[in-house]
Amino acid sequence: MRTHAQAVVIGGGLIGCSILYHLAKHGWTDVVLFERDELTSGSTWHAAANIHGLHDSTNISRLQHYTMALYKELENETGQGCGIFQPGSLYLAQTEAREHQLRLQEAKARRYKMNFYEVDRAEAERLHPLVDFDGIRCIMYEPEGGNVDPSGVTAAYAAGARQRGAEIHRFTAVTGTEQRPDGSWTVRTTKGDVHAQWVVNAAGLWAREVGAMAGLQLPLIPTEHQYFVTETIPEIAAMGRRLPSVADRDGEYYLRQEGLGLLIGAYERAMKFWAEDGTPQDFGHELFPDDLERIEENMLRAIARVPAVGLAGVKKVINGPMIWSPDSAALFGPVPELRNYFCCAGIIPGFSQSGGLGRLAAEWMIEGEPTLDMFAWDLARFGPWAGKAFTKARVQDQYSHRFKIHFPNEERAAGRPVRTRPAYSMQKEMGGVFGLNFGWEHPLWFSADGEPREETIGFTRQNWWAPVGREARMLRDKVGIIDISNFAKYEVKGPGAEAWLNALFANKIPASIGRSCLTPLIGKRGGIAGDFTVTRLGQDEFRVFGSGMAERYHQRFFNMVPLPEGTTFRSVTNELCGFNVAGPSSRAVLQRLTNADLTTPSFPFMASRRITVAGMEVVALRVSFTGDLGWELYCDEKDQVALYTALLDAARQEGGGPVGSRALMSLRVEKGYGSWGREYSPEYWPQEVKFDRLIKLDKGDFLNRDAYIEIAGKPSRDELIMISIEANSADATGGEPIFLPDGTPVGQVTSGAYGYSVGMSLALGYVKAGMAKSGDAVTVAILGQPHSAVLLDRPPFDPDGTRLRA
Repeated sequence: MRTHAQAVVIGGGLIGCSILYHLAKHGWTDVVLFERDELTSGSTWHAAANIHGLHDSTNISRLQHYTMALYKELENETGQGCGIFQPGSLYLAQTEAREHQLRLQEAKARRYKMNFYEVDRAEAERLHPLVDFDGIRCIMYEPEGGNVDPSGVTAAYAAGARQRGAEIHRFTAVTGTEQRPDGSWTVRTTKGDVHAQWVVNAAGLWAREVGAMAGLQLPLIPTEHQYFVTETIPEIAAMGRRLPSVADRDGEYYLRQEGLGLLIGAYERAMKFWAEDGTPQDFGHELFPDDLERIEENMLRAIARVPAVGLAGVKKVINGPMIWSPDSAALFGPVPELRNYFCCAGIIPGFSQSGGLGRLAAEWMIEGEPTLDMFAWDLARFGPWAGKAFTKARVQDQYSHRFKIHFPNEERAAGRPVRTRPAYSMQKEMGGVFGLNFGWEHPLWFSADGEPREETIGFTRQNWWAPVGREARMLRDKVGIIDISNFAKYEVKGPGAEAWLNALFANKIPASIGRSCLTPLIGKRGGIAGDFTVTRLGQDEFRVFGSGMAERYHQRFFNMVPLPEGTTFRSVTNELCGFNVAGPSSRAVLQRLTNADLTTPSFPFMASRRITVAGMEVVALRVSFTGDLGWELYCDEKDQVALYTALLDAARQEGGGPVGSRALMSLRVEKGYGSWGREYSPEYWPQEVKFDRLIKLDKGDFLNRDAYIEIAGKPSRDELIMISIEANSADATGGEPIFLPDGTPVGQVTSGAYGYSVGMSLALGYVKAGMAKSGDAVTVAILGQPHSAVLLDRPPFDPDGTRLRA
């Protein structure tokens, strides 16, 4: 057994073997995998192993299509069969909402040249004559859908890794992981120790226990999950071909052929947790007792759709464990608080995703960044606030509503509230309807007397559309108070503060006290890893403001630049609260509460200073994400309620009031402002998002400067654009494909909203460079249907920025 390795992978299931294979494939052949039992122990061996390509997230669809194509390559490369069956998959819509979802996925498939299209009932009956299609509104077909053999795929990954020099040690338990001062790791096992540069936690059901060895508390919890296989069905035996699988998600079951019978699985409402306090170390290839009564309602719906199921006997029942994250997506990526510790756990549709996860993990460890933006799966989306109670509540919701549509802007209530500010109760009494942002409750919109205080969900405009419009118009006409406490806030102090910030960010840090700048953070491949506001409050004191949901994500980048001696950097997000006072009357509102001179000559755009507002000290920045005249005010958390009360009282005297984040979305889209995680991501280059003007190469070195220089001279691949859409009942929300009038795909929406103050349905997005320009007609696939649109040359609100700088 090796005593040194570039990486040690812990866990010999599907995901661990895929990561090992891809590390070796990407050039790291000095890698080792340890499995405490036999390969596939835990969840892998008993999985239904269905494969499908389409997902609501475009990048997940790309990852899944890569995985599906990889299995045949693995067979050819290793000689190990993967048991691939691809008779196709039929996707059924019983409801209008499901039809909207499927039609949008079909439009995305056309955009990315994926094989997914609508079939009529006659063709569907030819493909699967056992299905009763009565009551089905829409049928989509994915020819490459199917299933694989769990053990075969895992063995193929293992064989491919061994062929490239990797080692696999079965029946070798990891007993400890200890970080050395240089960031490398000592991995202790029952057969000896290994010194490794990287540790990979792919331990599946035991990911919590393995993480705890390194001091990690991962938000994961296992559940039981059942499927059954029928006896031989005569019609299948006589057919002479394999039937496509059936995705009847409105029926809350899945169904596919297995042998000469059918396999039916369900995510039942009466779900059952298992091993809440820790997975038993002696668990391996065991199953739980059958409990088909728990999925009886789902079975009855399957029988109604495929009557042959009800006539067949049950051949076997599989009731085994699965381990879930709070949102049922993977916990993926390097742990920000540790050096060289990678996690990949909580994967549910593993056989659709294993190859993509393995490839991206290898890219991240070897090259420093994956080629796809995977923030939706990045473990950094959760923090310590995602404790056991939150995780359990969210997993129960995710499991029991596994096939429920995740609607745009949907906010699920399970496990909340987790983190609240002092003003939460006050905002709730004011009619606030709340969303979740990195654990924080923040107001989305405010209901007036007589209006519902719970929002409806769907693809079309919902019950919050009018109240949000009221708030947006109020701010544009007069003034609005927006709670921005969920922004990430950092403090940098000391003699090396300016030098450290200049070494981190791409723009020049303000040299004068009381000035602010916008600056991008450059990723490993030269893309946009973040956008920040930096303000200088003193000779050696700065505040930095960024995306709240990305606070833990950005910690990785902050850790890459050593702090100079005597300089401190810390998050003050928990200590400070903030409000944006914006609109044409915002100066008048603030002037009622402060003696500070707020006139433009004294307090110009992008200026900052400490002032007293309503008797409380705040840091005031003259910036506003609304694109209107405004200030951001940051106060101590203990002063939040008092400051909020004073601001609202003054605002009401000017005809204003509270405004939520839904209106802020509309306002910033009207102005054409991008947002991190939507328009800005590591996949896009600065010149593509019009951030190249903020990068100052003449200031000296900064994080990933060389990566930016390498791509700076290259022409843009995509161009950030703004679109006006002819839409009456639904607006774009993000992800909708953009086509030329002749059907040629040219791009996709990243953000969308109705612009209440300009009377237009608007979207931001990207089009392929050179394929469309301002003034060109396009179509946007809202609800999966083409909606006429035109590319705008300027934002419809205040294109010259006169109000912003008034």
